Parts: sequence; structure tokens; C-alpha cells
Amino acid sequence: MDVKQRCVRLSVKPSRGLVDEKFIIVVQNVFPGSYLTIHALHQSEDGNSWEAFAHYTANATGTVNVSEDPSLGGTYLGVEPMGLLWSLRPVPGSKPGLRLRKINVQTPMEVTISLYQGHQTEGFLDQVPLASVVVERWYMAPGVHRIPITDYGLSAVLLLPPGPGPFPGVLELWGGGGKLVEYRAALLASHGFASLALDYLTPKITMETGKMVDKEYFEKAYKVLEQHPQIIGSRIAMLGISFGTSIGLRCAVYSKVMKVRCLVGIGGIHEQPLDGTIADILAHHRKNAANIHYNEANELICRDMMLPITTDPAFKVEHTKQYNNTTATVVKT
Repeated sequence: MDVKQRCVRLSVKPSRGLVDEKFIIVVQNVFPGSYLTIHALHQSEDGNSWEAFAHYTANATGTVNVSEDPSLGGTYLGVEPMGLLWSLRPVPGSKPGLRLRKINVQTPMEVTISLYQGHQTEGFLDQVPLASVVVERWYMAPGVHRIPITDYGLSAVLLLPPGPGPFPGVLELWGGGGKLVEYRAALLASHGFASLALDYLTPKITMETGKMVDKEYFEKAYKVLEQHPQIIGSRIAMLGISFGTSIGLRCAVYSKVMKVRCLVGIGGIHEQPLDGTIADILAHHRKNAANIHYNEANELICRDMMLPITTDPAFKVEHTKQYNNTTATVVKT
């Protein structure tokens, strides 16, 4: 008997939760030893489609449990309960350089989980699945307060966890693409950290004046956190990614106003003209832009961007020193 003729069951629990909350995907009532493909499909807010899939073999009871059983192929291998989320990639034929970013944190990320017969790698949308379930993954938990901040010329959003607090704070700096990116700050707030997402490359004040912001702009953002009645002013961190790491290092080490307790930088560098403006730092980072390339997997590789590494101390932030009880950590990716 073909698997399609059986009453196959596909369940995903919870069907609604945070994007980093583990879910349990279970397939039941298939023939023992059946080859199956579980597929995830997401259409992002910019209209692009993303997919992930994994190959499984049903056990002796005709069951597959993604939390316990290994993927034998697809976009990930082994036992990976969240593999169908973290291995999402643009569907074949998509334009290069796409990045999966949640734009509106007040709406969920919808993912369709589907089950197909056999071990398949393509043509999913041309087939009728054995079963499908639509799940919601959120960056902003119920009760998180989203507060736009325009005081002091800032373009920012403060995300406060549920409850009265007080909470530790995080000043969150995105990378060189600019714009106000909130989803990481929203997820931090969902886990108890008051987070300020700050647009510092394309804020309203820059759009109106044509001038890039200076260090005072970041110090004002820090003060918003430090002086907020629901935030512990002595427990404020900075979190940067890419170019945000460079700005974070400069602020944490050299600012006499920002007494951050720690800095976490992801995929950033400490090389920059120490006496330069943000525009100078951007220009310095872009001088070797020709070293950026795509690999065979269509992934953007920036690792060689700053080679050769300078030995000039006028271009190297002292990121190993502690200043104002701040500890800096740089994470290479």
C-alpha cells in the first residue's frame, strides 16, 4: 500500500511560539522503513521564498520524531530539532545576496511544514504533500512593549520585557546596511533584556541634514537606557554586528559617558581610524571591498575584506583593555 493511501499524521508543537523556542515535529501512521522528506517553506516580507528540508526513515512503529531521529540528508544532517528553521535558504533560482530578516516584529514569521514521500531535493511546490501544518514563530513575546524613541534626534525603538522590571539593558547596533532593524532587540526583550534598537546610519536627522551622526548620538541613546525607570542603569551592555561591532568597540573603550558593562561584537573588526568620523570609518572599511566575494553556496564572504591587517596603532582599537569595568568580546564569523 502506498503511503498516500494511509491517514498520515503530521504534528508540530507548539504551533505558535518564539523563533528560538524548540518545537517538536512528529510524523505518525506511515509504513515502517518509509523514506520521507520534511520540508519547511517561508515567504519573507520582501517577497522572497526560503526553504529547508531533511530526509528521514520511519522507525519500526511508522513514526519520525525530528527531535530524536537523525536527518540523513537535505539542508542539515543529524539530530537537529530546530534544523528546519536555522537551515532555511533561498529557494533555487533566487537572486544572490539575500538575507532573511524580520521587518515587522509585531507580526509572526509563518512557516509551512510539509511531508513528502521519498527522499527529495527539489520540485516541492509542484507536488501535493502528504500533510502540511502552518506554524507561527515570533520575535516579540506577548507583553513586550514596543516604544518608538525620537527624543534627542534619535531614530530608535525601545523594547521592554513584560512586567515592571527593573531590567538589564542592551544598546543594539546593526551593521553597515543601515535602517532600523528590531528583531534581535525584540527577541532579547522577550527574554528579559530591555533593548534599544538604534538606527545610526540612516536616521531621520541624517536624512534631513545629510550629515552622519557623531559619538554624542550614541551617548544620547545610552542615556535613554541609563535613565529609564524600568532599567538598571548600572547594567547596560552593547551588542553589535559587523559595522556595529566597530562602533561598539569605539564607544565602550573611549567614551567617558557610556559606562557599559560588556560589549559583544559579532563578525566585526577592531581596525578603524581612531580619530576619524563614522564616514571615515566606513570609507576605511570599504577600501578593500573588492575582496568581498560569493562562494559556491552563494554565500557572501567578507573574511578577506581587511587584509592585509594593519600594524599601525592609530587604526587599532585597544579592545583587550578594560575601561569603566567594560569587557569586550569579539566573535568572528
